[in-house]
Amino acid sequence: MATTLFRNARILTSTRTLERGWLLANGRAIASFGEGDAPDFEGASIIDSAGSVLLPGFIDVHVHGAVDHDSMDATPYAVRAMARFYARHGVTSFLVTTWTDTDTRIQRALDNAVACVGPQEEGATVLGVHLEGPYINAEKRGAQREQDVRWADPVEALRYLDTGIIRLLSLAPEFEANHWLITECVKRGITVSVAHTASTYAHMQKAVSLGLTHSTHTYNAMMPLTHRDPGTVGAVMTMPQIRCELIADNIHVHPVAMNVLYRAKGVEGVILITDAVRVAGLPDGEYTLDDRPVVVKDGAVRLPDGTLAGSTLTMERGLKNFIAATGESLDRLWPTSSLNAARAAHVADRKGSIEAGKDADLVLLNADLEVQLTMAQGRIIYRSGV
Repeated sequence: MATTLFRNARILTSTRTLERGWLLANGRAIASFGEGDAPDFEGASIIDSAGSVLLPGFIDVHVHGAVDHDSMDATPYAVRAMARFYARHGVTSFLVTTWTDTDTRIQRALDNAVACVGPQEEGATVLGVHLEGPYINAEKRGAQREQDVRWADPVEALRYLDTGIIRLLSLAPEFEANHWLITECVKRGITVSVAHTASTYAHMQKAVSLGLTHSTHTYNAMMPLTHRDPGTVGAVMTMPQIRCELIADNIHVHPVAMNVLYRAKGVEGVILITDAVRVAGLPDGEYTLDDRPVVVKDGAVRLPDGTLAGSTLTMERGLKNFIAATGESLDRLWPTSSLNAARAAHVADRKGSIEAGKDADLVLLNADLEVQLTMAQGRIIYRSGV
Protein backbone atom coordinates (compact mmCIF):
# COMPACT_ATOMS: atom_id res chain seq x y z
CA MET A 1 0.00 0.00 0.00
CA ALA A 2 1.66 3.25 -1.19
CA THR A 3 1.97 6.14 1.23
CA THR A 4 2.76 9.66 0.01
CA LEU A 5 3.44 12.74 2.10
CA PHE A 6 3.04 16.20 0.60
CA ARG A 7 4.77 18.89 2.62
CA ASN A 8 5.26 22.66 2.29
CA ALA A 9 2.05 22.94 0.27
CA ARG A 10 -0.66 25.58 0.24
CA ILE A 11 -3.66 23.27 0.72
CA LEU A 12 -7.26 24.15 -0.17
CA THR A 13 -9.34 21.95 2.11
CA SER A 14 -13.12 21.76 2.26
CA THR A 15 -13.25 24.23 5.15
CA ARG A 16 -10.15 26.46 5.00
CA THR A 17 -6.82 27.16 3.36
CA LEU A 18 -3.67 25.83 5.01
CA GLU A 19 -1.01 28.35 4.05
CA ARG A 20 1.85 25.98 4.81
CA GLY A 21 0.48 22.52 5.15
CA TRP A 22 1.09 18.82 4.79
CA LEU A 23 -1.10 15.96 3.59
CA LEU A 24 -0.71 12.21 3.91
CA ALA A 25 -2.21 9.92 1.27
CA ASN A 26 -2.31 6.31 2.46
CA GLY A 27 -3.44 3.80 -0.12
CA ARG A 28 -6.25 5.30 -2.16
CA ALA A 29 -7.46 7.70 0.53
CA ILE A 30 -6.52 10.93 2.25
CA ALA A 31 -5.39 9.82 5.69
CA SER A 32 -4.72 13.16 7.38
CA PHE A 33 -3.47 16.69 6.86
CA GLY A 34 -2.48 19.67 8.91
CA GLU A 35 -0.64 22.97 9.09
CA GLY A 36 3.03 23.60 9.74
CA ASP A 37 5.83 21.06 9.76
CA ALA A 38 4.80 17.57 8.74
CA PRO A 39 5.11 14.75 11.28
CA ASP A 40 7.43 11.87 10.49
CA PHE A 41 5.60 9.08 8.70
CA GLU A 42 7.82 6.05 8.36
CA GLY A 43 8.05 4.68 4.84
CA ALA A 44 6.20 7.54 3.19
CA SER A 45 7.41 8.90 -0.15
CA ILE A 46 7.93 12.62 0.33
CA ILE A 47 6.93 15.32 -2.14
CA ASP A 48 8.22 18.79 -1.30
CA SER A 49 5.60 21.09 -2.81
CA ALA A 50 7.78 24.19 -2.35
CA GLY A 51 4.78 26.42 -1.77
CA SER A 52 2.67 25.19 -4.68
CA VAL A 53 -1.06 24.83 -4.15
CA LEU A 54 -2.63 21.42 -3.53
CA LEU A 55 -6.33 21.17 -4.32
CA PRO A 56 -8.87 18.50 -5.23
CA GLY A 57 -8.25 16.85 -8.60
CA PHE A 58 -10.31 18.21 -11.44
CA ILE A 59 -13.47 16.35 -12.44
CA ASP A 60 -14.65 16.80 -16.03
CA VAL A 61 -18.25 15.70 -16.50
CA HIS A 62 -18.41 16.74 -20.15
CA VAL A 63 -15.50 15.67 -22.33
CA HIS A 64 -15.60 13.72 -25.59
CA GLY A 65 -12.01 13.05 -26.56
CA ALA A 66 -8.40 14.12 -27.05
CA VAL A 67 -5.18 13.32 -28.93
CA ASP A 68 -7.05 11.84 -31.91
CA HIS A 69 -9.27 9.58 -29.80
CA ASP A 70 -12.94 9.87 -28.92
CA SER A 71 -15.53 8.20 -26.71
CA MET A 72 -17.43 7.15 -29.82
CA ASP A 73 -14.42 5.14 -30.99
CA ALA A 74 -15.69 2.69 -28.36
CA THR A 75 -12.35 1.03 -27.66
CA PRO A 76 -10.49 0.61 -24.37
CA TYR A 77 -7.35 1.96 -26.07
CA ALA A 78 -9.12 5.24 -26.89
CA VAL A 79 -10.38 5.66 -23.33
CA ARG A 80 -6.92 4.99 -21.88
CA ALA A 81 -5.28 7.46 -24.25
CA MET A 82 -7.81 10.12 -23.35
CA ALA A 83 -7.43 9.41 -19.62
CA ARG A 84 -3.66 9.84 -19.83
CA PHE A 85 -4.02 13.18 -21.62
CA TYR A 86 -6.55 14.43 -19.06
CA ALA A 87 -4.22 13.42 -16.22
CA ARG A 88 -1.50 15.69 -17.61
CA HIS A 89 -3.95 18.53 -17.18
CA GLY A 90 -4.97 17.82 -13.60
CA VAL A 91 -8.06 15.70 -14.22
CA THR A 92 -8.41 12.81 -11.79
CA SER A 93 -11.81 11.55 -12.94
CA PHE A 94 -14.22 12.14 -15.80
CA LEU A 95 -17.42 11.06 -17.50
CA VAL A 96 -17.02 9.45 -20.90
CA THR A 97 -19.27 11.68 -22.99
CA THR A 98 -21.22 10.50 -26.02
CA TRP A 99 -23.04 12.56 -28.63
CA THR A 100 -26.03 12.26 -30.93
CA ASP A 101 -25.45 9.23 -33.15
CA THR A 102 -27.06 5.99 -34.27
CA ASP A 103 -28.39 3.54 -31.72
CA THR A 104 -25.70 1.04 -32.66
CA ARG A 105 -22.81 3.46 -32.10
CA ILE A 106 -24.20 4.83 -28.84
CA GLN A 107 -24.78 1.33 -27.47
CA ARG A 108 -21.25 0.35 -28.43
CA ALA A 109 -19.84 3.39 -26.63
CA LEU A 110 -21.87 2.58 -23.51
CA ASP A 111 -20.76 -1.05 -23.51
CA ASN A 112 -17.15 0.05 -23.87
CA ALA A 113 -17.51 2.44 -20.94
CA VAL A 114 -18.91 -0.38 -18.81
CA ALA A 115 -15.78 -2.39 -19.59
CA CYS A 116 -13.48 0.57 -18.85
CA VAL A 117 -15.06 2.08 -15.73
CA GLY A 118 -12.60 2.69 -12.90
CA PRO A 119 -8.92 3.71 -12.69
CA GLN A 120 -6.92 3.87 -15.92
CA GLU A 121 -3.19 3.10 -16.09
CA GLU A 122 -1.32 6.43 -15.76
CA GLY A 123 -4.64 8.16 -16.38
CA ALA A 124 -7.76 9.66 -14.86
CA THR A 125 -10.51 7.46 -13.47
CA VAL A 126 -13.63 6.74 -15.54
CA LEU A 127 -16.65 7.48 -13.33
CA GLY A 128 -19.32 6.62 -15.86
CA VAL A 129 -21.02 8.19 -18.87
CA HIS A 130 -22.54 11.53 -19.78
CA LEU A 131 -25.12 10.75 -22.46
CA GLU A 132 -25.35 13.97 -24.49
CA GLY A 133 -28.20 13.45 -26.93
CA PRO A 134 -29.64 11.99 -29.03
CA TYR A 135 -32.86 13.32 -27.48
CA ILE A 136 -32.29 16.97 -28.37
CA ASN A 137 -33.80 19.69 -30.55
CA ALA A 138 -32.59 19.57 -34.16
CA GLU A 139 -32.89 23.36 -34.41
CA LYS A 140 -30.26 23.73 -31.69
CA ARG A 141 -28.13 20.71 -32.57
CA GLY A 142 -24.90 22.68 -33.07
CA ALA A 143 -22.35 20.24 -34.50
CA GLN A 144 -24.49 17.18 -33.77
CA ARG A 145 -25.91 15.27 -36.75
CA GLU A 146 -29.46 16.23 -37.66
CA GLN A 147 -30.34 12.80 -39.07
CA ASP A 148 -29.63 11.16 -35.70
CA VAL A 149 -31.68 13.56 -33.54
CA ARG A 150 -34.78 11.89 -32.09
CA TRP A 151 -37.19 11.82 -29.17
CA ALA A 152 -36.76 9.39 -26.32
CA ASP A 153 -38.07 5.99 -27.38
CA PRO A 154 -38.62 3.88 -24.24
CA VAL A 155 -37.24 0.67 -25.76
CA GLU A 156 -33.99 2.32 -26.77
CA ALA A 157 -33.55 4.71 -23.84
CA LEU A 158 -34.32 2.12 -21.16
CA ARG A 159 -31.73 -0.18 -22.72
CA TYR A 160 -29.18 2.62 -22.34
CA LEU A 161 -30.17 3.24 -18.72
CA ASP A 162 -30.06 -0.46 -17.91
CA THR A 163 -26.31 -0.52 -18.58
CA GLY A 164 -26.01 1.20 -15.19
CA ILE A 165 -23.13 3.34 -16.49
CA ILE A 166 -24.95 6.65 -17.11
CA ARG A 167 -24.54 9.30 -14.42
CA LEU A 168 -25.60 12.38 -16.41
CA LEU A 169 -28.06 12.63 -19.32
CA SER A 170 -28.59 15.71 -21.50
CA LEU A 171 -31.82 16.26 -23.42
CA ALA A 172 -34.18 18.90 -24.77
CA PRO A 173 -37.04 19.14 -22.24
CA GLU A 174 -39.44 21.17 -24.41
CA PHE A 175 -40.71 17.93 -25.97
CA GLU A 176 -43.32 16.10 -23.92
CA ALA A 177 -42.05 12.87 -25.46
CA ASN A 178 -38.88 13.32 -23.39
CA HIS A 179 -40.62 13.99 -20.08
CA TRP A 180 -40.94 10.35 -19.05
CA LEU A 181 -37.16 10.01 -19.39
CA ILE A 182 -36.53 12.85 -16.94
CA THR A 183 -38.71 11.10 -14.38
CA GLU A 184 -37.08 7.72 -15.02
CA CYS A 185 -33.57 9.13 -14.66
CA VAL A 186 -34.40 10.86 -11.40
CA LYS A 187 -35.82 7.58 -10.07
CA ARG A 188 -32.51 5.90 -10.92
CA GLY A 189 -30.30 8.63 -9.44
CA ILE A 190 -29.14 9.99 -12.80
CA THR A 191 -28.71 13.75 -13.15
CA VAL A 192 -30.75 15.25 -16.00
CA SER A 193 -29.52 18.28 -17.93
CA VAL A 194 -31.05 20.71 -20.40
CA ALA A 195 -29.12 20.75 -23.68
CA HIS A 196 -29.36 21.69 -27.37
CA THR A 197 -32.72 23.17 -26.66
CA ALA A 198 -35.30 25.80 -27.61
CA SER A 199 -36.88 25.62 -24.16
CA THR A 200 -38.78 28.65 -22.93
CA TYR A 201 -38.93 29.69 -19.30
CA ALA A 202 -42.25 27.81 -19.00
CA HIS A 203 -40.70 24.66 -20.46
CA MET A 204 -37.93 24.90 -17.89
CA GLN A 205 -40.37 25.30 -15.04
CA LYS A 206 -42.00 22.04 -16.06
CA ALA A 207 -38.67 20.25 -16.50
CA VAL A 208 -37.41 21.35 -13.08
CA SER A 209 -40.67 20.18 -11.50
CA LEU A 210 -39.90 16.76 -13.01
CA GLY A 211 -36.40 16.76 -11.54
CA LEU A 212 -34.02 18.42 -14.05
CA THR A 213 -31.10 20.00 -12.16
CA HIS A 214 -28.29 20.66 -14.66
CA SER A 215 -27.48 22.84 -17.68
CA THR A 216 -25.19 21.57 -20.44
CA HIS A 217 -22.55 24.04 -21.77
CA THR A 218 -24.59 27.02 -20.57
CA TYR A 219 -25.24 29.78 -23.13
CA ASN A 220 -24.35 27.46 -26.02
CA ALA A 221 -27.08 25.77 -28.10
CA MET A 222 -29.95 27.16 -26.03
CA MET A 223 -32.45 30.03 -26.15
CA PRO A 224 -30.76 33.25 -24.97
CA LEU A 225 -31.90 35.70 -22.32
CA THR A 226 -33.64 38.83 -23.61
CA HIS A 227 -35.46 41.53 -21.71
CA ARG A 228 -38.91 40.28 -22.79
CA ASP A 229 -38.21 36.57 -23.02
CA PRO A 230 -35.91 35.02 -20.39
CA GLY A 231 -35.47 31.89 -22.50
CA THR A 232 -33.43 28.90 -21.39
CA VAL A 233 -30.51 31.03 -20.24
CA GLY A 234 -32.70 33.19 -18.02
CA ALA A 235 -34.23 30.07 -16.53
CA VAL A 236 -30.99 28.28 -15.66
CA MET A 237 -29.50 31.47 -14.24
CA THR A 238 -32.38 32.14 -11.87
CA MET A 239 -33.57 28.66 -10.90
CA PRO A 240 -31.63 27.62 -7.79
CA GLN A 241 -32.13 23.91 -8.49
CA ILE A 242 -29.86 24.05 -11.55
CA ARG A 243 -26.06 23.82 -11.71
CA CYS A 244 -24.60 25.30 -14.88
CA GLU A 245 -21.78 23.84 -16.95
CA LEU A 246 -19.42 26.41 -18.48
CA ILE A 247 -16.85 26.09 -21.25
CA ALA A 248 -14.41 28.76 -20.05
CA ASP A 249 -12.23 28.91 -23.16
CA ASN A 250 -12.98 32.56 -24.07
CA ILE A 251 -14.34 31.23 -27.38
CA HIS A 252 -17.65 29.58 -26.54
CA VAL A 253 -18.42 32.21 -23.89
CA HIS A 254 -17.13 35.78 -23.52
CA PRO A 255 -15.39 36.50 -20.20
CA VAL A 256 -18.05 39.09 -19.29
CA ALA A 257 -20.77 36.49 -19.84
CA MET A 258 -18.79 34.09 -17.61
CA ASN A 259 -18.81 36.73 -14.90
CA VAL A 260 -22.54 37.30 -15.33
CA LEU A 261 -23.17 33.58 -14.88
CA TYR A 262 -20.97 33.51 -11.79
CA ARG A 263 -22.76 36.51 -10.27
CA ALA A 264 -26.10 34.81 -10.91
CA LYS A 265 -25.21 31.30 -9.73
CA GLY A 266 -22.42 31.78 -7.20
CA VAL A 267 -19.60 29.33 -6.55
CA GLU A 268 -21.95 26.41 -5.92
CA GLY A 269 -23.83 26.82 -9.20
CA VAL A 270 -21.04 26.66 -11.80
CA ILE A 271 -19.33 23.52 -13.12
CA LEU A 272 -16.30 24.03 -15.33
CA ILE A 273 -16.10 21.58 -18.23
CA THR A 274 -13.96 21.30 -21.34
CA ASP A 275 -16.30 19.74 -23.95
CA ALA A 276 -13.00 18.72 -25.56
CA VAL A 277 -13.12 16.59 -28.70
CA ARG A 278 -10.59 14.33 -30.43
CA VAL A 279 -8.51 17.25 -31.75
CA ALA A 280 -7.68 18.48 -28.24
CA GLY A 281 -3.92 18.24 -27.73
CA LEU A 282 -3.22 18.39 -31.48
CA PRO A 283 -1.72 21.37 -33.35
CA ASP A 284 -3.77 23.77 -35.47
CA GLY A 285 -4.75 22.27 -38.80
CA GLU A 286 -7.42 20.40 -40.73
CA TYR A 287 -8.89 17.21 -39.27
CA THR A 288 -12.00 15.07 -39.40
CA LEU A 289 -14.61 14.60 -36.68
CA ASP A 290 -16.19 11.29 -37.64
CA ASP A 291 -16.26 11.85 -41.41
CA ARG A 292 -16.82 15.61 -41.23
CA PRO A 293 -13.98 18.05 -41.86
CA VAL A 294 -13.09 20.49 -39.10
CA VAL A 295 -10.52 23.24 -38.82
CA VAL A 296 -8.59 23.88 -35.60
CA LYS A 297 -7.28 27.42 -35.36
CA ASP A 298 -6.26 29.41 -32.28
CA GLY A 299 -7.93 26.84 -30.02
CA ALA A 300 -11.30 26.87 -31.79
CA VAL A 301 -12.75 23.79 -33.55
CA ARG A 302 -15.16 24.63 -36.38
CA LEU A 303 -17.10 22.88 -39.11
CA PRO A 304 -16.75 24.38 -42.61
CA ASP A 305 -19.84 26.57 -42.01
CA GLY A 306 -18.21 28.08 -38.91
CA THR A 307 -20.21 26.10 -36.33
CA LEU A 308 -18.22 25.37 -33.18
CA ALA A 309 -17.67 21.62 -32.80
CA GLY A 310 -16.50 21.12 -29.24
CA SER A 311 -13.27 22.54 -27.90
CA THR A 312 -9.56 21.98 -27.34
CA LEU A 313 -9.78 23.32 -23.78
CA THR A 314 -8.03 21.70 -20.82
CA MET A 315 -9.29 22.03 -17.26
CA GLU A 316 -6.42 24.02 -15.80
CA ARG A 317 -6.76 26.60 -18.60
CA GLY A 318 -10.49 26.79 -18.05
CA LEU A 319 -10.00 27.41 -14.34
CA LYS A 320 -7.38 30.09 -15.06
CA ASN A 321 -9.72 31.81 -17.53
CA PHE A 322 -12.61 31.69 -15.07
CA ILE A 323 -10.48 33.25 -12.33
CA ALA A 324 -9.51 36.05 -14.72
CA ALA A 325 -13.10 36.58 -15.89
CA THR A 326 -14.56 36.82 -12.38
CA GLY A 327 -11.71 38.50 -10.53
CA GLU A 328 -12.09 35.91 -7.78
CA SER A 329 -9.34 33.83 -6.19
CA LEU A 330 -8.53 30.15 -6.60
CA ASP A 331 -9.25 29.79 -2.89
CA ARG A 332 -12.86 30.71 -3.62
CA LEU A 333 -13.41 29.15 -7.05
CA TRP A 334 -11.82 25.71 -6.64
CA PRO A 335 -15.22 23.94 -6.16
CA THR A 336 -16.14 24.87 -9.75
CA SER A 337 -13.45 22.48 -11.01
CA SER A 338 -14.14 19.57 -8.67
CA LEU A 339 -16.76 19.53 -5.91
CA ASN A 340 -19.70 20.79 -7.96
CA ALA A 341 -19.00 18.20 -10.64
CA ALA A 342 -18.70 15.49 -7.99
CA ARG A 343 -22.16 16.42 -6.74
CA ALA A 344 -23.62 16.30 -10.25
CA ALA A 345 -22.05 12.88 -10.83
CA HIS A 346 -23.21 11.62 -7.39
CA VAL A 347 -19.67 10.90 -6.13
CA ALA A 348 -19.25 13.77 -3.64
CA ASP A 349 -19.23 11.28 -0.78
CA ARG A 350 -15.77 10.20 -1.88
CA LYS A 351 -14.45 12.78 -4.34
CA GLY A 352 -14.33 16.51 -5.03
CA SER A 353 -12.83 17.94 -1.85
CA ILE A 354 -9.89 17.47 0.49
CA GLU A 355 -11.25 15.65 3.52
CA ALA A 356 -9.89 12.77 5.56
CA GLY A 357 -11.24 9.48 4.27
CA LYS A 358 -12.05 10.72 0.79
CA ASP A 359 -10.17 9.47 -2.26
CA ALA A 360 -6.67 10.91 -2.64
CA ASP A 361 -7.59 12.68 -5.90
CA LEU A 362 -5.29 15.69 -5.94
CA VAL A 363 -3.65 18.18 -8.27
CA LEU A 364 -0.60 20.32 -7.48
CA LEU A 365 -0.46 23.66 -9.29
CA ASN A 366 2.37 26.20 -9.44
CA ALA A 367 1.89 29.96 -9.22
CA ASP A 368 0.92 30.11 -12.91
CA LEU A 369 -1.71 27.36 -12.36
CA GLU A 370 0.33 24.88 -14.37
CA VAL A 371 -0.03 21.23 -13.40
CA GLN A 372 3.00 19.82 -11.56
CA LEU A 373 1.48 16.60 -10.28
CA THR A 374 -1.78 14.68 -10.56
CA MET A 375 -2.76 11.92 -8.11
CA ALA A 376 -5.79 9.67 -8.56
CA GLN A 377 -6.83 7.39 -5.70
CA GLY A 378 -3.35 7.64 -4.20
CA ARG A 379 -1.52 6.85 -7.48
CA ILE A 380 0.68 9.49 -9.08
CA ILE A 381 -0.55 9.52 -12.67
CA TYR A 382 1.38 12.58 -13.86
CA ARG A 383 4.40 14.42 -12.49
CA SER A 384 6.50 17.30 -13.83
CA GLY A 385 8.70 19.73 -11.95
CA VAL A 386 8.37 18.34 -8.40
